[in-house]
Order: sequence, then structure tokens, then C-alpha cells
Amino acid sequence: MDIFTKIAERRIIEAIENGEFENLEGMGKPLIFEDEIWIPEDLRMTYRILKNAGCTPPELELRNEVINLSALINTIDDDKERLKKLRVLNFKLLKLNTMRKKPFNFEDFPEYEGKVIDRLIGNSK
Repeated sequence: MDIFTKIAERRIIEAIENGEFENLEGMGKPLIFEDEIWIPEDLRMTYRILKNAGCTPPELELRNEVINLSALINTIDDDKERLKKLRVLNFKLLKLNTMRKKPFNFEDFPEYEGKVIDRLIGNSK
């Protein structure tokens, strides 16, 4: 844990102990997440209109394909077929990353984080 995370955790615990989170609006109700952080700020309104019209933005469609393909790869027993699908997945990840203005988030795909770290550490030796 980095220093900022520790500071934030400590302040959250202090706020809970002081009762600052009690009687908040929406308490006890489920949170509604609208994950728009991956959408460039200048396109958010346009994408919201498309979403309300039942259209899926290309980035979201590609992200869903990546998630589904990643799940599919875990079920394939044939090594050659798995390798083909991994190549397709890598291409889609590259394409998705180039469509975004912000960098690729490893938290979305934790299985790649270790591989990248291993490769970076291996190259630095």
C-alpha cells in the first residue's frame, strides 16, 4: 500500500468513528455506477444520448468483446486454438488501448498485470 492509500484509509476510519457517514442521502440503497471514466470528456454527452437510444459506443462494444474473449480462452483445452484466440485478444486489447485517451487499466484484466511485470523485470536484469 502506498502512502496516499494509507492516509486515505486512516481518514476514512476516523470519519466512520466520528459518525460522518451516518444519515447520508441514499444510505442503504444500492449504488448506481455509470462508468464513464473511460469515455473522453468531450464525448460523454454524445455517448449518453447513444446509450439512451439503445446504441453501444465502439469502445464499450470492443471492451465487452475483450471480456468475453478472455473468458472463452480460459475454457479452451486445445493449445493451438488457445494461441489463436490469445492473438485475437491481444489485437483487440491493442485496438482498445489506441481508442482510449487514458492508458490501459490492468485492474480490468489482472491476468496481464503479472505477465507485464515479469517481462519488465526480466528485461531489466
